[in-house]
Amino acid sequence: MSQKTTKTWWLRLLPVLLFLISFVTYYWFYSILRSYLGTTKSLDSSKSLCSGWQNKWENLNFNISRRTQLFLKLEDFFWREYISKLSLPYGIKGSELLLLKILAVTANYQVPAEIENLECRTCAVIGNGFAIKNSSLGRTIDKYDVVIRLNDAPVKGYENDVGSKTTMRFFYPESASYDPTLHNQPSTLMVLVPFKPQDLRWLKEILYNEKRVRRGFWKPPPQIWLGDVSNIRVLDPHFLQQTAQRMLQIPLYPKSKQPVHPTTGMLAVFVALNYCDVVHIAGFGYPTTKNQRQPIHYYGDDTMKSMKNSYHDLKHEAETLKKLEESGIILYLHQR
Repeated sequence: MSQKTTKTWWLRLLPVLLFLISFVTYYWFYSILRSYLGTTKSLDSSKSLCSGWQNKWENLNFNISRRTQLFLKLEDFFWREYISKLSLPYGIKGSELLLLKILAVTANYQVPAEIENLECRTCAVIGNGFAIKNSSLGRTIDKYDVVIRLNDAPVKGYENDVGSKTTMRFFYPESASYDPTLHNQPSTLMVLVPFKPQDLRWLKEILYNEKRVRRGFWKPPPQIWLGDVSNIRVLDPHFLQQTAQRMLQIPLYPKSKQPVHPTTGMLAVFVALNYCDVVHIAGFGYPTTKNQRQPIHYYGDDTMKSMKNSYHDLKHEAETLKKLEESGIILYLHQR
């Protein structure tokens, strides 16, 4: 082969070689980028999941509908008979009078229209677990339409990991903060989860400025509450009942002396599955170590020792979350 022919052959092959080099370089860079980002999901891509989300949890038999009413409303007790065969935490039997007084003052059960009218609701449920510490997920979390937080978990000072946006905060008296404005936005809905009649009594005493009765709590709740009354909502106990019965499949009233109730976190996940089209979670799970001094939250000094003798089956809840993740029902925002 002459030198001229060889040169022509290489010139013809050069574009192919450049294409292959470009393709390999692009693929290599893309792989590194994905590895760097880990399991963090793009919120833009999650929008496209809305159309097929229904199919993913249709066979879970959760009775899920994004139109499900989340909060109790006053008219339920007047315009139609509100029949509940179960008492708290799974029904309102025996607590109707307390609820009437509470709902007469709060008189609000709506979710903000800008969220209610969305065609696709993306939700992030943020647990209080140590796993979210140093995750740098703050900006990602704040992009969701609805951000649900739990109990008195702080936000200020932890924004880089947990974000700053809070759409709803689920709490009960023992986990309430005396000043909700410290770690919430002015529009945050403060959602009371009534586990027992004393929880409703506590809220009634706060709203009507009555004498506080401190009996019946495992931890003294705030005696002063500085929140905005218009932001208070009372979660329908139906959701706790469905979380226990359908999601966790635990007996509502076990024969054992110590009952097992869903955690606020599991309840929030179930509510999100009812209300949202896309559900991502972060900060869930407790350490598997036997070290009782292992921190369990991204804040504070609570350790595994504080979970002893709790009313929750944490192992069973972890297994349930794992099944939901493997089925594509929920997605974690971070590696665990």
